[in-house]
Amino acid sequence: MAQTLNPAGIVGVGEQLQIGGAIFLPYRGYDATGAGFVSPGSVDSGKNFFVIPNFAYTRPIDAESAFGISLYGNGGMNTAYPDMANAACGGGSGVFCGGAAGVDLMQAFLSVDYARSLGSVKFGIAPTLAIQRFSAKGLGAFAGFSADPAHLTNNGYDYSFGGGLRGGIEWEATPGLRFGLSGQTKMYMSNFDKYAGLFAEQGNFDIPAAITAGVAWDATPDLTLMFDYQRIFYSGVAAISNSSTAPAQFGSDNGPGFGWHDVDVFKIGAEWRANDTWTFRAGYAYSDNPITSSDVTLNILAPGVAQHHITAGASYKITERDTLEFSGMYVPESTVSGIEVTPAGANPARTVTLNMHQAQFLVGWTRKF
Repeated sequence: MAQTLNPAGIVGVGEQLQIGGAIFLPYRGYDATGAGFVSPGSVDSGKNFFVIPNFAYTRPIDAESAFGISLYGNGGMNTAYPDMANAACGGGSGVFCGGAAGVDLMQAFLSVDYARSLGSVKFGIAPTLAIQRFSAKGLGAFAGFSADPAHLTNNGYDYSFGGGLRGGIEWEATPGLRFGLSGQTKMYMSNFDKYAGLFAEQGNFDIPAAITAGVAWDATPDLTLMFDYQRIFYSGVAAISNSSTAPAQFGSDNGPGFGWHDVDVFKIGAEWRANDTWTFRAGYAYSDNPITSSDVTLNILAPGVAQHHITAGASYKITERDTLEFSGMYVPESTVSGIEVTPAGANPARTVTLNMHQAQFLVGWTRKF
């Protein structure tokens, strides 16, 4: 699966098949204090259990080149708030006066990878197809502020198709010291037509570009230390980056989005090869928060405020050909607070605080041929 991070890395690993899956547990919600528009009090989203599968295969072409294929999912947006009393709805109910509310975004990717070695430098390229599935419900309060209210909410699932390109380079500067650089173009996707009145640019929801640079150093024959820097360019997708308070109608070219800013991610990791059977790994990642205080209200639907990721795992070599891998991730709670923004404007009388913490457990099996 490392080819999904840097396509250059598959040269020299031989023929391998990997199948795995993750159990992802995101806990998210919000607290609203004071009189206002959204449902008051401490409200938690449901649907906190997700299974995310993955598959990858690599095969040498010759001593200097290889090809691979990978199929994997990506974390998206998902919230599910119950229908609840809300005095601000004038007889209606729910977080946004439309009953039970939330969004559900699923993303899946299929990449075909070609990589080649030129001495101490490896490079790889991976054309990638993508599919997205999305639904939204309970957003009735925004109907009067949409360019296409019939395609704003409660239209079931819609699908979006497209793709882009990933590429990467690895350079072994000296024995035991390696540098890597990889990137992903924006994935250009077809529009969510059923939600042309929600997302800016008539339902457009491309997948952001990203770039990563890193270094790996073999401190000892059994210990490798690693550092990565990544930048994710949310600003390239209007539906994600436009301010939620943009003075335009939902679904229009300059319509409101989630107000997410580009983020920088810093990662450190270590791998200790204890013996011929066991390998242990640990890591930590810090990410900027993409959500500012001015955009908290709409981001009740997508409270992506997690910043600290702590991971640990191990590989157990069952036979000369088969390896079992498992890992866990813990994300302590992060929060962002701001003044509530209603469809009619800011409401200084209420503060909204988004919160999220997460856990994840992953298991995989690798067969070498």
